[in-house]
Amino acid sequence: MLSFLNSLQSTVAQARKTASGSQTQTHTCVARVGVDFHVFDGKFQGSRSHLLGLYSEMVALCPQYHFYFFLAQTQALARLPAFRRSNVSIVHMPHANPLRRLAWQLPQLKRQFQLDILHTQYMLPLGSSQGSAVTIHDVLFEPFPEFFEPLFVLRSRLMMRWAARKADMLFTVSEYSRQEISKRYGIEHTRIGLLHNAVDQTQFFAGPQGQEHVTRRGLCCGAYFLTVGRIEPRKNHAAILRAYAQLPGTPPPLVIVGQRDFGYADFEPALRALPGTHRVHVLSDVDDQALPALYRHALALIYPSLAEGFGMPPLEGLASGVPVITSRNTAIPEVMGDAGLLIDPTNITELAQAMQQVRSDASLRASMVAKGIERACEFTWLKSAHSLADAFARHLQAPGR
Repeated sequence: MLSFLNSLQSTVAQARKTASGSQTQTHTCVARVGVDFHVFDGKFQGSRSHLLGLYSEMVALCPQYHFYFFLAQTQALARLPAFRRSNVSIVHMPHANPLRRLAWQLPQLKRQFQLDILHTQYMLPLGSSQGSAVTIHDVLFEPFPEFFEPLFVLRSRLMMRWAARKADMLFTVSEYSRQEISKRYGIEHTRIGLLHNAVDQTQFFAGPQGQEHVTRRGLCCGAYFLTVGRIEPRKNHAAILRAYAQLPGTPPPLVIVGQRDFGYADFEPALRALPGTHRVHVLSDVDDQALPALYRHALALIYPSLAEGFGMPPLEGLASGVPVITSRNTAIPEVMGDAGLLIDPTNITELAQAMQQVRSDASLRASMVAKGIERACEFTWLKSAHSLADAFARHLQAPGR
């Protein structure tokens, strides 16, 4: 591989020198890789964490590539140490609606920077797909359209099917999602690369750190249930509240970290129906520093999601050294292994029993914590970066490149 890369570096550099005449090359590299980083500008979600974690490792792992990151908040990304390397350029791409970004901005940037590879999430830019790489994190809108707005379902079915079939390189984040994409879009299973999610274990780890973030919220360390995620039907918050209502006596408080999103009508009645002895804190203003602390000082993480393409909060909980109660459906079991309590998310009684079991059994909690930390270590951004780097190298080595 090294001899190939050295040879390719010389060939590409010479070709660009010939094509550009007297234009000075600021970077000598094997290839130019552009990344649509616009999700960095938006709300905190799985695809944002995925790109940050993956490319924090990629830029160090592949010094022979020059990376161009396209986004609006260039200064915020430049403050992150991993993105200050000499093989990184952070390029301003003004915020725009998806049509403008896919039809105009990204194709123009691809031409401007003579990109060999352009990596996007979920959808491809319009025009030439040569050198295209796309990660489709999930296609949950196919088996579970009821959890999404109708326009989103229609647009996604058209655009993601097209992207999956057109891209030179296609990736997803779990074996569940790989099987779904293969089955629904008629794509050979082996053609879909796996880029597992992971967590930043310099942030999500077990220990006493960050207690001030907990006490500032009027909470006691180790004495509250936690759930993390947007308040929407798929995340199943109403079921959490109904199960919590079944806990006897005065149970530990329930902390809900997330903002109300579309379709949360069932949430409010379930919240109002709780007994006076049951306390709920809904936190919509938790930042990057407070969130890991809220994880590691929880009694347990509760995550009975109805459908996930991966499931980042359960993995963050495992890494933080807390017991995790979550669903035994879609992609979640392949993330959890045997490290958590897996329940039917539609069975309120089963969920309540799991919460009471973890609440009352200290030895069970200790066993779950030990297994969880070990399980979380199996998922690293470096592993996924190696998979992505191998795919890029194979693409660049293909006949005709």
